[in-house]
Amino acid sequence: MTETTSTEPLVEKPATIAALRAGIASGTTKATALAEHYYARIEAHNPLLNVYLSLTKERALQQAERVDALAAKGDPLPPLAGIPLGIKDVLVTRGAPATAGSAILKGYEPPYDATSVARLQAAGAVLLGKINCDEFAMGSSNENSAYGPVRNPVDTDRVPGGSSGGSAAAVAANLAVATLGTDTGGSIRQPASFCGVVGVLPTYGRVSRYGLIAFASSLDRVGPFAGNVRDAAEILGVIAGHDASDATSSRLPVGDYVAESDKDVKGLKIGIPQEYFGEGLDPEVRAAVETGIDALRAAGCEIKPISLKHTSYAIPTYYLVATAEASANLARFDGVRYGYRSPRATNLASMYKLSREEAFGPEVKRRILLGTYALSAGYYDAYYKKAQQVRRLLAEEFLTAFAGVDAIVTPTAPTAAFKLGEKTDDPLAMYLADIYTVTASLAGICGVTVPCGATSSGLPVGMQVLATHFGEGTAFRVARAVETAQA
Repeated sequence: MTETTSTEPLVEKPATIAALRAGIASGTTKATALAEHYYARIEAHNPLLNVYLSLTKERALQQAERVDALAAKGDPLPPLAGIPLGIKDVLVTRGAPATAGSAILKGYEPPYDATSVARLQAAGAVLLGKINCDEFAMGSSNENSAYGPVRNPVDTDRVPGGSSGGSAAAVAANLAVATLGTDTGGSIRQPASFCGVVGVLPTYGRVSRYGLIAFASSLDRVGPFAGNVRDAAEILGVIAGHDASDATSSRLPVGDYVAESDKDVKGLKIGIPQEYFGEGLDPEVRAAVETGIDALRAAGCEIKPISLKHTSYAIPTYYLVATAEASANLARFDGVRYGYRSPRATNLASMYKLSREEAFGPEVKRRILLGTYALSAGYYDAYYKKAQQVRRLLAEEFLTAFAGVDAIVTPTAPTAAFKLGEKTDDPLAMYLADIYTVTASLAGICGVTVPCGATSSGLPVGMQVLATHFGEGTAFRVARAVETAQA
């Protein structure tokens, strides 16, 4: 294993956005010095953790200089002025590599910024670089990247979760104040739980997907990781909102999520679904989540048992819908338009075949094959159509539940972070790591993972707070109450 070159602690909680912004505004902190500090930490710790795939230092320092110039003149600063952030490598950034963790996109540099990236930049953020992830966001452990696995900073023999494991590890190790990730079936919430940080799944349509390299278009969402709930709320407030470049983005106004997160939770009704606390849930994870529920009860919430009886159908439904959409989306990577082209090809047909065969990893190939099969003639009605019907039942079940409660609380994952290599030979066991997160993805609702304790060996445990469509304010409010109770 490559060792870190620093004697500083590997796990370090980032300073809050409010504190850093106040320091820059008052002149006690320079945005350029802050960026250099983060690049020094990245240089020290990235060889071990493998979080960053590429750095955008020239762009970052130019942005930091602009912020320092504004502060020196006493001009008003934008909301994220000088805040160092990292971007998952499935979101395109102008002039920087965009690999999606895949060899097939090695060397590809897009000519434009994803909308979420452009909005962060316009808000004054300093973008440090692009962050490692499972290939095309397919994975639950960040072991499927063509550029090597990411290690969990809490225990470097363990996975950080996936597919946004790099984005979660970057915040846990303070290699960025906050990061952007993407969540298709739990890819923000599960790694946030494994690394002990806050992760947000926005409502489908709340954040533009323009510039996101698609995995499963009806499920993919862009959301933030941060060291605390208020910072995650602030980042979401910046990137959320309608985008003319994405026909699925919502025109509903964006709320003041920071103000919402500070509201009292007294009187809120919290649903606890019995199906999420049964067989397969690690006892130490259950105990930590129950401690979080007790904190909500003590804060004046009404705790109500509920039932989500279709939950057991969520994993097969998700993997039919997601792989079917992946097989269609990844057809564009054929050696013609982007990145890798096989040097062994002798004609057009062999160029398609060899380019895809040589550059896609095993998990991506597995999902393309599954999805192509589910969509094929003779099987479409039996698999894909049936999965979409069950998806509708799952969504309706959540809407019925939210008629009686304000939020639903569950474990985020059935276990704490597992060891590197522990599940790589068993795809089904790996897929079951998403068992508590895929239902919200299929239903299109929003959720927040917030740390709620740790196992006896010190591994973080996350609680998942779910709210109805566009109920992000309520989810932040409940998550903040759990966070405050632990302070």
